[in-house]
This record gives sequence, C-alpha cells and structure tokens, in this order.
Amino acid sequence: MDELVGDDGTARPASAALLALIDSLGTSTLVERQQVAELDILTMGITFTVYSDGQNIDRAWPFDIIPRVIPGAEWDRTSAGLAQRLRALNLFIDDLYNDQRVIADGVFPADLLEHSANFRPQCRGIRPKHGVWAHISGTDLVRDDDGVMYVLEDNLRVPSGVSYVLENRAVAKRAFGELFSRQQIRPVDGYTDELKRLLISLAPDGVVDPQLAVLTPGIYNSAYFEHSFLAQRMGAELVEGADLVVGDDDCVYMRTITGLERVHVIYRRIDDLFLDPEVFLPESMLGVPGLMRAWKAGNVGMANAPGAGVADDKVVYAWVPDLVRYYLGEEPLIPNVPTYRTMYDDERRYVLDNIGDLVIKPANESGGYGIIIGNRATRDELRAAAEAIEADPRNWVAQPILSLSTVPTLVPGDDGSPAVEPRHVDLRPFVLTGETSYVTPGGLTRVALPKGSLVVNSSQGGGSKDTWVVDGIFEPTPAQQQFETLQHQSQLGGI
Repeated sequence: MDELVGDDGTARPASAALLALIDSLGTSTLVERQQVAELDILTMGITFTVYSDGQNIDRAWPFDIIPRVIPGAEWDRTSAGLAQRLRALNLFIDDLYNDQRVIADGVFPADLLEHSANFRPQCRGIRPKHGVWAHISGTDLVRDDDGVMYVLEDNLRVPSGVSYVLENRAVAKRAFGELFSRQQIRPVDGYTDELKRLLISLAPDGVVDPQLAVLTPGIYNSAYFEHSFLAQRMGAELVEGADLVVGDDDCVYMRTITGLERVHVIYRRIDDLFLDPEVFLPESMLGVPGLMRAWKAGNVGMANAPGAGVADDKVVYAWVPDLVRYYLGEEPLIPNVPTYRTMYDDERRYVLDNIGDLVIKPANESGGYGIIIGNRATRDELRAAAEAIEADPRNWVAQPILSLSTVPTLVPGDDGSPAVEPRHVDLRPFVLTGETSYVTPGGLTRVALPKGSLVVNSSQGGGSKDTWVVDGIFEPTPAQQQFETLQHQSQLGGI
C-alpha cells in the first residue's frame, strides 16, 4: 500500500496538493530542492553519530524531501490510541513496583517479570509524581497492506529522534513553502514547550521556578545532537554526570563558576545502570553518586523514571493489549502486530518450524540490531537464530513479515539517474505523559532507502521524511499563486 498514491495511480485526497506540485516541478527541479535541503542540513549542523570500527562518525542527517501525508481524521484516532497505550503502560509499571495486582490476578506471568532485564528492584515501593514512570516515549508504528496502523514496539527508556521531527519540519517548510500556506498542516514546534511544561510539573513541591537540566553521557553519544538541541530549546542546562553532585541534604546541585546551584528536575538521557554508581554499576563514570537517594527523597524530579524500561521489552509488548483492557477497561485503539512468544512451548515450536517466514527479535535490543528477517536471512543466520531461541526462549519473540506501506521517495533509479520511487516507511510519534498527555502530530517518519529494504534505522542506511498531518486544503487565487512562486524562488536563490 502506498500512502500518497492509491491503487488506481491517483493521489489520495490528503496528498493531492503535494503530488500536483511535485508533478508540476518535474524531477530536475525536485532534485534542486533536495540539494538545497541537504545544504540546509549541513549549514544547521543537523547530525547523527554512527559507531563504526570503534570510532564515532558524525554524519549529516539523511532527509528525503518528499513528505509523508496523513489525514487529520485518521491521526486523531491514532493519537488517542497512543495516549491510551501510555496510560495503561504507566499503570502497569507503577503496579509492578508496588502492589503487583496484575500478577496476583493472573494477567501477567510472574516468571516473565522474574527474568526481566530491565526490572529494577531498587525502585520497589516508589510512587513517582502523578504516578507516571515513562514521561517521554517513542512508539514505533507501521502500516500493513490492509491499511491498518499497528504498534511495532514501545520505547520507554531514553527514546531519541524528536529533535529530527522538529528539524525536518524546518527544512520542509523551506523546500515546500508554498504548500504550507495552502494546507492546514498541524504544527510540531510546540513539542519543546510541552516538554518543558511536563518537566516543570515534576519539580519538588513548593518550587516555583525550578532549574531544569538535561543529563547527557557526553559528546560521543549517538544522540548528543538531540541532547544539546532540547536543552537549548527549553533553556535548560546541558550537564554531564561530573557536573552534578548530591549534597548531605540529599539535594542535587550543579557545579558552576560561582558555586553550587540547585537542580530540581533532570531529563536524563543515560540508561538506568549508569545513573548512580551507589545503586547500580559501581564503575559507572557517567552518572551521579546519590542521585537515586535524592530522587527517592522527592528532592529532584527525573524523567524518565528509573525502572520505566521494564515495559520496554519486546516480550512484555505481547501483553500490552491485555494490559489496556485490565487497567483501563477499554479495547485498544491501536492493535499490536501478532507476536509469538517463544517462552511458551507451542509458540516456540511454531516459530522454529516457520522461522524462514518470520521476523525474529531479541527482547531488549534497539536500533534494529539483532533482528533476523527470515526470508532474507542465510541458512547460517537462521540456524544461529534457532539455536539462540532454544538456548534462551525468554529473550526472543517472532512476528509475521509485514508488507510495510510505502511513500514516494527521491532516490537513484535503476540507471543511476534521480527518480521518484516507493520506499518502505515506519513512524515514531512521541508521547508526553504527566498530568496531561501530548502526542506529536505525526512524528519521525523513517524510510528504508535501498530498494526493497525494510530496515529504516538511520544507523543502518535508513533516511527520514517530514510527516504532515493535513486537515484541509485551500485553493489559492492566481495572484496568491504567483506571489508564492516568486517568494519561493527568492528563498531558494533563484531555483
């Protein structure tokens, strides 16, 4: 299924204006606008880091100029489904660290929790502010040939990518400025204001003007661009572990040239195990000794809360529809991809018998690493995957190979010349959960650039697109159209 073009080759209603403009521009002008977009990305310093051969390589962010378009009415239901899912997941996480009713009632298996890589016993008995553990989440969605949007996975630990949602929009506005004046495209630039509002709400009681800090592992982290971007946009301090200290009063302070300054809320971009060497890995140099003590005492807010990753597990994922029904008494608005749990004998046998027709996923990897796509794997890869499943059934799941939806993309054609061809995509919206919920309109569309590929991760050759949630289209007068054309040519330096 192509999301912009119908089966009969005509534009879908929400994408009609975009495709009409692309058709009128022709490939050569589209390529020129793509080149200007790439120059914008270089000039703005929009990068991501790839770890290769032990070295960190900064690369310009891969961006395709042709956006993905989603009708507003469809997005309203998707947005509601994402907010619903996060409400249930946060109730689930809070339950696991406290009463564990979900286990007592037989909805969630105790042995699954017992072998969870991301359950933190150090968090038992804690009840964070608003009862929320996963404040910032990135939920990966895919659309199959049936046209239905499915949740592929939940990212609840330290999800990244939202800075590229905002930067993609800035570049797209320059590339297709004339369309933004003709269509009701929902804005995304309110995200940082919403994030700041959420973080402020986590401040200790009685604090009126809290000091916010973004805690980063440092410049060599693959998401460092995003850490610095968000800190700058929110007016927060960008700090590393060595910049912070926990005092005898169990409060967190930041070292400054004028002395120690209190920090009230930390948006941490460091994994749990490296957060506090007093509680987790004692050899960690990234975290802050005593940070967990300060958090437990209610003297500092932290997002996401330590331990939230217990629900960021591809095996736990299979139970989320049941968790929505259990905690909310509602049917899930967005379905899961059907998932086989190899921890159960019958499901494991099915997976091993049909391994060449399934996607095999490790429970706790991210970035697309460790995934085996059965019909594209070698015999040795399939054999190794089967052995890994047999050795550790709890650590694997399997899913059918979906025929992911496509979006037209500017790529080298078969003869090497530029061409517009369909490429597979997924979508990562970002959900903020606190006293209220906020869902980005659209999100980060990732695109598999090689022909036929299903791998969308930028670290493995994928690219990105701006995502337009469109509510309506305005027909410009001839005078407006002429003015927009002249204005756009001026912005692009005569292109």
